[in-house]
Amino acid sequence: MALIGQKSEHSRRQSQIFFSLKPERGINRVICFSENHSLSLSEMEVDDIKKVVDVWQQQYEELGSEEYINHVQIFENKGRMMGCSNPHPHGQIWAQSSVPSICLKTQENLKKYFIKNGTTLLRDYLTTELKSSERIIWENEEFVALVPFWVVWPYETMIISKRVMGNILQFSNSEKLSLASIIKDLTTMYDNLLEVSFPYSAGIHQSPTDGKSHPEWHFHMHFYPPLLRNAEVKKFMVGYEMLAEAQRDITPEQSAEILKNISAVHYKIGK
Repeated sequence: MALIGQKSEHSRRQSQIFFSLKPERGINRVICFSENHSLSLSEMEVDDIKKVVDVWQQQYEELGSEEYINHVQIFENKGRMMGCSNPHPHGQIWAQSSVPSICLKTQENLKKYFIKNGTTLLRDYLTTELKSSERIIWENEEFVALVPFWVVWPYETMIISKRVMGNILQFSNSEKLSLASIIKDLTTMYDNLLEVSFPYSAGIHQSPTDGKSHPEWHFHMHFYPPLLRNAEVKKFMVGYEMLAEAQRDITPEQSAEILKNISAVHYKIGK
C-alpha cells in the first residue's frame, strides 16, 4: 500500500538568485511504495505498483489545485549511489510556485513544435521510433519504453504514453495499470542487467498546474541509472562532459539492444 508522509507544508524560502526577489513557496511529500521495506518497484506486484500510480494521480490533483502551485514534480532516487539514505522503497513529490528551469525549457520547445505542427513533439517522435523499432525496449498496449537517441547515461530510458495525455489526471484505470506494468518490466530488466538492485533517479514530466491549457505536453517518465560495467563503479559526469558535452560510453542503439534482450522475470525468482 502506498503511504504518504509530509515533510513540510507551505514552506517559504527567499530566492537566493540575486536578480529575483520573488519568494518561492512549495510543498514536499514522501510516498512509501510498500510496507515491505525489502522490496523495490521491480519486486513489487503490478497491482501494488498501480496503487503507487493512484497516489501519484491523487497527489498531482491535490497539490496542483493549490492556487500558488504551478508545478508538481514526482520522482524517485533509488539506491545509496543516487543519494538515497533510506533503504525502504519510496519516492518524493516536490510541488512549487515556479516552473523549474529544465521543465520550463522543455515546455518552450514543446510549445514551439505544437504551434508549428499541430501535434505534440513526443507523439511524432514516438511514431518515428516505433517505425524503426531500433531503440524500443518494451511496450504494452498503452506505453512504450525506449532509449532516446539523445541519452547521456549509458542505460538511460524513457517511458512515453501512446495516447497523447498532458498529465496523469487524464489516465484511465487501464492506463494506470499499464504504466505500473511497464515500470515493473523496465526496473526488472535493470536489476537483471548486473543481477543487483539497480540504482537510478527517475521522474515524471507532465504539464504544469498553472491553470492554463497545455496541449503541447505529452506524458513521459525518465530513468537515469548510473551503472555501466559493474555494480560498484558509477559513471561520473566530469571534465569535458560537464564543461562541453556529454560523452556516451555506448551508443543508444547498443544500450537498447542489450536491455531488450534481458528477461523481464526478476533474477531472484527461481534462485
